[in-house]
Parts: sequence; C-alpha cells; structure tokens
Amino acid sequence: MIKKIDHFVITTSNMKKCIDFYTGLGFSVQEYESRVELYAGDFKINVHYLNRELSPHATHVQTGSADICFEIDDVIETFKQNLESKGYTIHAGVVGRTGIKGQMNSIYLYDPDGNLIEFSQY
Repeated sequence: MIKKIDHFVITTSNMKKCIDFYTGLGFSVQEYESRVELYAGDFKINVHYLNRELSPHATHVQTGSADICFEIDDVIETFKQNLESKGYTIHAGVVGRTGIKGQMNSIYLYDPDGNLIEFSQY
C-alpha cells in the first residue's frame, strides 16, 4: 500500500535563485555536489541542475513543468500577507479548491523556474 510522498524532484537553471526562493518560504537546505535537498514537514524536494540530472531521471527533464501543492498550518490570509511582505508575488488567491481532505483555500505563486506553487489551508 502506498503511504505518502517521501520526496520529489524539480530541475533548476539557477540554483541560487531556487534556494533563495524556497528557503524564504521556510524550507531548510542541504547542499551536495550533484544536487540540493530542501526539507519541510515530513518530505523533501531534491533539486537537480538542468542538464546535470542524476540518473535515473524523467524522460523529458525541463524546468518549470511542476505544479505542486503544499498544505500549511497558518491561516491562509496571514500566510499570504507574510509572503507579500517578503516580496513574493502572488499569482492568484485566496481561492477555493478541493484537496484530498475536501474543501480548502489556496494561493498560487511561481518559483524562479516557473513551477506553479500552491499553498492551501483546510
């Protein structure tokens, strides 16, 4: 039986911008020679450099193709204001959505590589 997501991989063309973006959101970082690991909650994001991906990897690796949703503990409006105060540009929200637990409210923004990042609160 599948239990949960342990990690997923995104690919970046600019590691510094990627790290700055995600650490600003609250992720902690561990850097290695061939990749970076970003930690939050009980999962991690492995970040690979474009054209230097670790094998095996996806068939059509590219930047900006991910659409990711993170559940947050904060009140969504407060979280949105906090992001805006840090200089993050909100693409959309607060909007109603449906997640694994039912109705939720979400905000959306793009990371430096164009991945769509959603934050949701039930």
